[in-house]
Amino acid sequence: MNQALESRKEYTLGELEMSDLLEHPVAQLKLWLEVAAQAGVIEPNAMTLSSAAANGRPSSRVVLLRGLDENGLTFYTNYDSRKGQELQTTGFACLNFWWGALERQVRVEGRVQKVPDAESDAYFASRPYESQLASAASPQSQIVTRNDLEQKVATLRVEFCDAVPRPAHWGGFRLEPDGFEFWQGRKARLHDRIRYELENDAWVKMRLAP
Repeated sequence: MNQALESRKEYTLGELEMSDLLEHPVAQLKLWLEVAAQAGVIEPNAMTLSSAAANGRPSSRVVLLRGLDENGLTFYTNYDSRKGQELQTTGFACLNFWWGALERQVRVEGRVQKVPDAESDAYFASRPYESQLASAASPQSQIVTRNDLEQKVATLRVEFCDAVPRPAHWGGFRLEPDGFEFWQGRKARLHDRIRYELENDAWVKMRLAP
């Protein structure tokens, strides 16, 4: 068997009790994100976004968290991409953070909606110029050649020499959570899993079996 498949790691860095967690899961996620950043985790705001097509076929990819408050978790993408189409079709998604160096992960589930245009405009304007060019040029998830992409970027660079306006096909989604799960690795695979569920506008915590 491949050595990577035979690898086993004992998780020993921490433990998680119900009393360790803050009452609001967004506040707890903010805290864990800050701990991950302070620990030197590369892109601590990277998260796996899982969506599903109308026929139920799932897909996943890594995106970056760009906003977090009591309204939800915000990320940005091409609305015409595979994930963009799936999110608009089903209206639901799941996000997963994995910080291996800390032996922690967090899963967040809920309904997804586009953010207001003004919010997408403001975020797009804050991005580096090269990132604006790339997003405007890329027909994400479509078949292209490298030359076509580079030619499109070159054309946009001439047309917009300082800043690129946000294209209509690009913008934000906000996941409005109804469930969080905080996971901490433990010895002998007896991991800690604490779930928050939204019940009557209040967050209720419960322990799940590993």
